[in-house]
Amino acid sequence: MENKQEKKIKVAITHGDINGVGYEVILKTFGDSRMYDICTPVLYGSTKVASYHKKLLVSMPQEMTFTGIHDALEAQDNKFNVINLTPDEVKIDLGKSTEIAGRLSRESLNRACADLKAGSVDVLVTAPINKRNIQAPDFDFPGHTEYLSHQFDCSSLMFMVCDRIRIGIVTNHLALKDVPNALTHNLLYDKMMLMNESLKRDFGITMPKIAVLALDPHAGDNGVIGDFDMKVIKPVIDEVQNKGVLAYGPFPSDGFFGSSEFNKFDGVLALYHDQGLIPFKLMSFTEGVNYTAGLPYVRTSPAHGTGYDIAGKDKASEQSFRSAVYLACKILRNRQEYDELTANPLK
Repeated sequence: MENKQEKKIKVAITHGDINGVGYEVILKTFGDSRMYDICTPVLYGSTKVASYHKKLLVSMPQEMTFTGIHDALEAQDNKFNVINLTPDEVKIDLGKSTEIAGRLSRESLNRACADLKAGSVDVLVTAPINKRNIQAPDFDFPGHTEYLSHQFDCSSLMFMVCDRIRIGIVTNHLALKDVPNALTHNLLYDKMMLMNESLKRDFGITMPKIAVLALDPHAGDNGVIGDFDMKVIKPVIDEVQNKGVLAYGPFPSDGFFGSSEFNKFDGVLALYHDQGLIPFKLMSFTEGVNYTAGLPYVRTSPAHGTGYDIAGKDKASEQSFRSAVYLACKILRNRQEYDELTANPLK
């Protein structure tokens, strides 16, 4: 009988914007034959678009071939499987935002999510999209995180992960002027609890320590600058502590990162996008991974965007995408182990 732990993980890959660096980082990742030892890729895209991009990549083996399939259940181990979203020729305009690129990004996501729900694939890794051209009547979301939360009808946490740090974002892709009003008691409570659960189940940390960042400079400086942190953030931290969560703060972010205080914690909860993403990308721009915690399925992506400025120039690094594949597989294994260990705990 096949050992469950030895079964290769089937990785659904969405191709993102065809005019960006998505295909380049995907092909460079799986141009290394060692990747097939840990997973079986299923790309939701186009063999013709893949072939076009492969010809531009002098740095990778040109003998790499694509296996066209109609259904993820047909995916073969040790092959680069591709589900063709369209039989037609696709116009590629490198470095440009086009309507066809947006439509194919949507179709790739929708098809991959449907297969996740059906159990035809195990995890999802998404290549970068253009947040403007992907918009449509059936896609009114500022990014992957919000789309996936809607698809799977659940709360989620944008979790930026690298070897040095894990940073969660409370308000995701939200204009800075709207952040204070969005930071409600319930939202803060949910994100703190979600981060704690993810650190335990997804990352295998038994008793995670969480640092919560402050909104105002110097965390309000005892009311001299503001009282938001003491009146809004601190009570929620106290509440989750009473639930057994090891959360601390709120910490002024400048001193927190400047003094390397983050090294003492398993996770850091930032209140808004740039508060978390700026220090994260300074630490790990080429290898960082965006993980969506809280979903019933594992989803990761590289921490960079479409890279229009270098598209088709064989300059994009695949390190972040490769790390996204590794992390997706690792988290799935961690979840399986955690669920087995906690399924029938001793009374």
